[in-house]
Amino acid sequence: MALVFRTVAQLAGVSLSLLGWVLSCLTNYLPHWKNLNLDLNEMENWTMGLWQTCVTQEEVGMQCKDFDSFLALPAELRVSRILMFLSNGLGFLGLLVSGFGLDCLRIGEGQRDLKRRLLILGGVLSWASGITALVPVSWVAHKTVQEFWDENVPDFVPRWEFGEALFLGWFAGLSLLLGGCLLNCAACSSHAPLASGHHAVAQMQDHHPLETRNSNLRN
Repeated sequence: MALVFRTVAQLAGVSLSLLGWVLSCLTNYLPHWKNLNLDLNEMENWTMGLWQTCVTQEEVGMQCKDFDSFLALPAELRVSRILMFLSNGLGFLGLLVSGFGLDCLRIGEGQRDLKRRLLILGGVLSWASGITALVPVSWVAHKTVQEFWDENVPDFVPRWEFGEALFLGWFAGLSLLLGGCLLNCAACSSHAPLASGHHAVAQMQDHHPLETRNSNLRN
């Protein structure tokens, strides 16, 4: 039962970490962190991401323009760029490290302590990647809510709302956190016993010197 739990936890942890990493990469580059619908022109929809602003029109389609200056961006967007890059890098390292710690990988099969440490390190990196993905998404969402309910802004002025990328980023961060938890649970569980083939070979190697010694004594 422990072997089944360990194997399932490892595979589920790596799968969730991989899913979270892919979604965090998409969140980083998608221009849908904020949406702006104009009441005067319902056929025009504005979206904003970390890297560019886009406008979608029925006749023309989507047109995007990159931000001209990094320093001219609001503080939450500048910090979000850095944290999302950090999240993508930590997530990739976590997948790479935890992959070498899987029991199903034959590399370093006899070094169980090393594999356990690799799983723990991969889980910690996944945790860090999830946190660094959740912080910028939540910060931009908080600023969006503040600006939406700002009483100093007249009612007729259009206001930014949540974009699809924010929800994608939340799901990515939670997937990375859950994947890191499963990897650490798998590392803390009991090690899998040797396979039947390896156990049989070990027994044959143990009995072979004894049989040779007995035959020598008889002679």
